[in-house]
Amino acid sequence: MPRPCKRRCVESLPGVIDFKPRGIPMHALQEVYLAFDGYEALRLSDLEGLDQAAAAERMGVSRQTFGRILGAARRTVTRAIVEGMALRVEGGNVRLADAPEPELETEQTIQGRRSPK
Repeated sequence: MPRPCKRRCVESLPGVIDFKPRGIPMHALQEVYLAFDGYEALRLSDLEGLDQAAAAERMGVSRQTFGRILGAARRTVTRAIVEGMALRVEGGNVRLADAPEPELETEQTIQGRRSPK
């Protein structure tokens, strides 16, 4: 049995979760999903300009795991742009950075749909 996925620390949730091509109704578009950890990886790496080691430390994961999260997030966003799909940011096994560490028995995470591979 594989080891359970480690919770990723995110500093904030996005203010907007849906992105789509202009002029096409949302119901007419196929959607892809970007998990909150992918959103955070893109924010730390591409917006804040952190190297992978520093960004991984802020998310509480290894550098290798951060690299995998970042690569998957970039593929998801690129696919949405190139194929004209709607992009929804939601779900994932994350916790907010400013939230206190929850007890094991009462842990609450922000979970939702994961994008299909």
